[in-house]
Amino acid sequence: MKKWLLLLLFIVGFSWAIANFQGLSAQGKYDSLVLDFSEALSTAEIEDKVNALSEQFRVDVRYNSQFSQADHVFIAEGDAQRLAALKQSDLRQFTESVEPNYVYQASWVPNDPDYGKQWNLKNINMESAWQASRGQGTTVAVIDTGIAPVADLKRTRLVAGYDFVNDRPEATDDHGHGTHVAGTIAQSTNNNFGVAGIAYEAQLMPLKVLSRSGGGTVADIAEAIRFAADNGADVINMSLGGGGASELMQEAIEHAHRQGTVIVAAAGNAARSAVEYPARYPHVIGVAALDRAGQKAPYSNYGAGVDISAPGGSLAGNDSLGGILQNTINPRDGSSIFAAFQGTSMAAPHVAGVAALIRSIGIQNPDQIEQILQQSATAVKDDAANYFGTGRLNAGDAVSLALRKSFGFEGFMGWLRNGLFLGPRFWFDARAVNWGQKLLMLATAAVLAWLLRLPWNGSMIVGLVLGSVGLFILRCFHLVDLPHWPLRVLGSSLPELGGAFSGTNALNPLTANVLIAFGLIILLLSHPQWRWFALGSGVGMTACLAVSAFIAPQVMWLGSAALARGFLGVNALLCLVLVYLSAKTETRSV
Repeated sequence: MKKWLLLLLFIVGFSWAIANFQGLSAQGKYDSLVLDFSEALSTAEIEDKVNALSEQFRVDVRYNSQFSQADHVFIAEGDAQRLAALKQSDLRQFTESVEPNYVYQASWVPNDPDYGKQWNLKNINMESAWQASRGQGTTVAVIDTGIAPVADLKRTRLVAGYDFVNDRPEATDDHGHGTHVAGTIAQSTNNNFGVAGIAYEAQLMPLKVLSRSGGGTVADIAEAIRFAADNGADVINMSLGGGGASELMQEAIEHAHRQGTVIVAAAGNAARSAVEYPARYPHVIGVAALDRAGQKAPYSNYGAGVDISAPGGSLAGNDSLGGILQNTINPRDGSSIFAAFQGTSMAAPHVAGVAALIRSIGIQNPDQIEQILQQSATAVKDDAANYFGTGRLNAGDAVSLALRKSFGFEGFMGWLRNGLFLGPRFWFDARAVNWGQKLLMLATAAVLAWLLRLPWNGSMIVGLVLGSVGLFILRCFHLVDLPHWPLRVLGSSLPELGGAFSGTNALNPLTANVLIAFGLIILLLSHPQWRWFALGSGVGMTACLAVSAFIAPQVMWLGSAALARGFLGVNALLCLVLVYLSAKTETRSV
């Protein structure tokens, strides 16, 4: 009995895990249907069919446009239920296809209202990069003035950090610089508020090393680097710098590099050919700043030590549109504001964010990530002074190159874990099944079986699962270009089988009733082992019908929700009574 209970718990637990996949395989939205009539039909014949169709389904059927008459293409309002009914009608013999009139959208663009002001994200080809990676599963340490809980970081997850200035766990920003930098890396995105961030599904680790005045010591910065590397940071961003080499900091950087951490730092804002520390150290990606036109920002340092360039903005003449816009705080009162800053401090987090996208794909070696960033950068000719390093940051090309290089065990695991269109979420589509409803069916069936005191043996449990939810894990496993109906059948409970064959989620009244349970009990009740399968199936069907009646009653040919609910409810009650009487008879005979 224990092993069967463990099996049931495993099924529930694994189903819950799969239920947490949001599902990215395209489901398609539509509120109308496309009917492509055979071109062999005459105009008069088509008009007769259209008129009959309009009367039968009480729907307006019309040409899609003035150009549709030659191809006999019509549009009719309808949903999945009407689509299923049309496919089952004799209309199919007069049409070449009857299908959803899907609504397609433009390529994905975040809905943040001020995204249009973020020229910097357009300049680095972010929309292309977002198609493949958004930083999921990575952690970026922001070694700066801390991070404040502003409104547009509400959906961004922060992991535990540390305040090395005040020696305390809470690394809250009292300056605004660190919060602004954090926003470029992972501002909450597609939340109908504010602006967007580059790797917005990444986690941020706030490490405060700069005080309210904006200054900080080598000792604090070195300790923060070690803390980040030892606590799971995949990428470190340091939008800070100064003169003077430090062995302590260089040792910390070497330690982080050995741990597999990518380190990014700002080149400095002195407009001179002298990149500041820590950007000058080996294993640190030094970032110069670009203005809106993609030219070297007037203030940016350049020369040896610049590895790549990225948007840093230029506020010439107080033109805020030329700056990097993110959500931060007003240092005077700590209030949340949207402000445009400029500096190599703003350029570095662009590179750190794209490094997180690459890391999310599955590239783990920090040297390889740096190579991808540099090889994918848009090269600039005639750059004798090394304003641009290997070129201008290109997020779209960087992610594309990372995908090509990710073949191999590490890349494959990253692909499985974090991929958007190429990962498990492409195959497991949670929206194909209402998981909450499915789990409720299974739980209800288990409770009913316990109340009826059915024995928890293998036969009963299999019947219970098959009757209530079917092999519902497999129902969501889609193989592109292969027919889905075999998996839909495997993933359907007994009452859902009729709808599975016809390709609809609506229940077919021919299978969603007491008759299947009655037939199984009549056939198997006398068998010493299979009788429990029959009784378990009856209990499962009771749960399936009852939950469907309560939550989302959809029954073919029963247009009214009240009528569908009544039909399902009555049959659920009949199933329960049938199982109760049969189980009682079995108990007496035993």
